[in-house]
Amino acid sequence: MRNVLATALAGMLLFGGIAGAQHEEAYDYWRQQRQMIRQGQQAIFMCNGLFTSNRTLEQVFAQELAFLPEPVGTAEGGDYEVDTSGKAVVIGNGHGAPKMRAAFREGIGCVILAPDQTLDDIDGLPILDLPPPAGDAAGIAWPDGDKVAEQPLPAHVDAAALQAASDWAFHRESREQVTLSLLVVHQGEIVHERYAPGVDMTTRTRTWSTAKSIASTLIGMLVDEGKLKLDEPLGYDFFPRAAAADKDPRSEITLRHVLNMSSGLEPVDNSGREYAIGSGLSYWAGTSSVIGARSRGVIREPGTNWDYENYDTLLGVYAMKRAIGSGKDYREFPRLRLLDKIGMRNTLVSTDRFGDFVLSSQVYTNARDLARFGLLYLQGGVWNGERLVSEEWIDFVRTPAPATAGIGNFYGGQFWLVPDGRTDVPKSAYSTSGNRGQYVVIVPTHDLVIVRRGLDYGRQGFDRWSLTREVLKAIGTPPTQEGDGN
Repeated sequence: MRNVLATALAGMLLFGGIAGAQHEEAYDYWRQQRQMIRQGQQAIFMCNGLFTSNRTLEQVFAQELAFLPEPVGTAEGGDYEVDTSGKAVVIGNGHGAPKMRAAFREGIGCVILAPDQTLDDIDGLPILDLPPPAGDAAGIAWPDGDKVAEQPLPAHVDAAALQAASDWAFHRESREQVTLSLLVVHQGEIVHERYAPGVDMTTRTRTWSTAKSIASTLIGMLVDEGKLKLDEPLGYDFFPRAAAADKDPRSEITLRHVLNMSSGLEPVDNSGREYAIGSGLSYWAGTSSVIGARSRGVIREPGTNWDYENYDTLLGVYAMKRAIGSGKDYREFPRLRLLDKIGMRNTLVSTDRFGDFVLSSQVYTNARDLARFGLLYLQGGVWNGERLVSEEWIDFVRTPAPATAGIGNFYGGQFWLVPDGRTDVPKSAYSTSGNRGQYVVIVPTHDLVIVRRGLDYGRQGFDRWSLTREVLKAIGTPPTQEGDGN
């Protein structure tokens, strides 16, 4: 074996050295696709900012678009169009990239069109025609509604320390960290709620990857029913199709593997091309999220390597679709089985233009709805006496993925866990996590849910566990709890 390896290395040296040592490509071959995706991102950001979040053009340019390196135009105008009546946005064809368009669709939010589509194609995009839940949220008591009774803080909660934790979150606004909202729920009640100027309790913003935890919850409901199984192969074809299905190593990938982010498939979203290929093409350029997710080759044994990948989540979402069936039942499933049950009235689960849920990132909601989502887990999966999610599923999402055992045990089943070595917060805490600072932190030992929404960019250094630590300084240990869970 040594002689074979030595011969191979010698050959590599003769022909230009070990791969990567001399053959470095300086030219960005993906430049035009990056530009197309940037314009698609701007179309989606502007469309959702204006028509889903009801923010002003000035706010959108100041914050939502600050994430982009070179946004097209300014709030005063530029090479873009806003169709107010049609609730659509068109971004001009800069640097040779095609024009990109996004349109708001009822019940879904904004959907990106393919580069060769025009606004005449909007009527063919998906919608969710489902009546809202009964009643007026303003008159329904929290947490099912938004009526919050004025009441003093529990005796064990330190008001000054709680305000200090809030200031810790908000008074760090910079080009990297912009907190939009902070919500603290303790013993089922809102004990602190704060919003940045221009934001209120109705403002929907993008969850980014916090959507993955919502996806996991919906998938878990089907596992609880026996319609999906964690440790059975996903059971569908991948692309390109193998000559014989039983010879395709991808046929060994299970639901557990993809929810643990350890499918073994080639990663495409974290190789420096995440805004050129991969899921970015379905997020921002109109390709199919399902076809893209199934078009990767296996490079590692499933379950042995952790690699954060949007497409792994979307493989689980496709398994969910297959278990439900396409059409009306699929489109209504998130609303009827989860959102409406727990009062998440302001939440829109978006799809690609083919009607497949992009539940790896594209959900739009507000802080209160995310607090309700956290409460469902804090309450052990039960809402108003009805079990929605099993305790077994909650145990699964909180159990470290085996592939993270040697790197910190920080990830479970589409939820993030307190990493090894972190001792300033209870080890039993767990959270959602989304780009630009979207967090729902669940702390069972202290009967606590913390929601932080942001529009961070740059280094995006906001630390949700440090925020948890600061809030815990105010909460202390409730009289009904013992120990700190570490």
